[in-house]
Amino acid sequence: MFDRDIKEILILLPCLLMALTFHELSHGYAAYRLGDDTAKNDGRLSLNPIKHIDWIGLLFLLAAGFGWAKPVMVNPNNLRNPKTGMALVAAAGPLSNLLLAFITLAIVLPLIALTDAPVLVFTVIEQFAWLNIVLFTFNLIPIPPLDGSKIIAGFLPDNLYEKFISYERFGSIIFIILIVTGMTSRIISPIANGIFDIFFRIALRVHIWGANFF
Repeated sequence: MFDRDIKEILILLPCLLMALTFHELSHGYAAYRLGDDTAKNDGRLSLNPIKHIDWIGLLFLLAAGFGWAKPVMVNPNNLRNPKTGMALVAAAGPLSNLLLAFITLAIVLPLIALTDAPVLVFTVIEQFAWLNIVLFTFNLIPIPPLDGSKIIAGFLPDNLYEKFISYERFGSIIFIILIVTGMTSRIISPIANGIFDIFFRIALRVHIWGANFF
């Protein structure tokens, strides 16, 4: 069923759970700060992965390389500025993944490199950072139901906003076509590799600084 061995799955699974949890929690927390307590009332302002994981979506992620978490419900009418607020809520998820990747790769990795940690630790750190970068890049694709479409919609003029929203029903079809044809990988890979490379270069500089300091 899986194209991965058991060791790879055991590394990948906790990384996915943590990355998806922070992503969904950030959506909910942003909505809460902007005036909507729907996510709070649903118990989604939690670091407990069980609150956020869609198990079928997680299975697809492990087996096929794409999947989904349980969406955070947001009531736009409760937001102080519904259109802009929804864009900010949407942006919070991918940005949380980018921040996690930066902290993990550019700060934690070089500090761990100063120790005698086993190779497995470095593998987990790099895998976690990579997953978060991929989630950041993937979710910014401006096709519904991905976050990128909501971010763009929030900054469109009202007349274009209504037209854009009316095409949302076709988003899932376009999204599936992109995945099946492999276009998502062609879009994501160069961007994700570029971000990873930038963070890794920063990690090298931090490591050199740490080695000289200690």
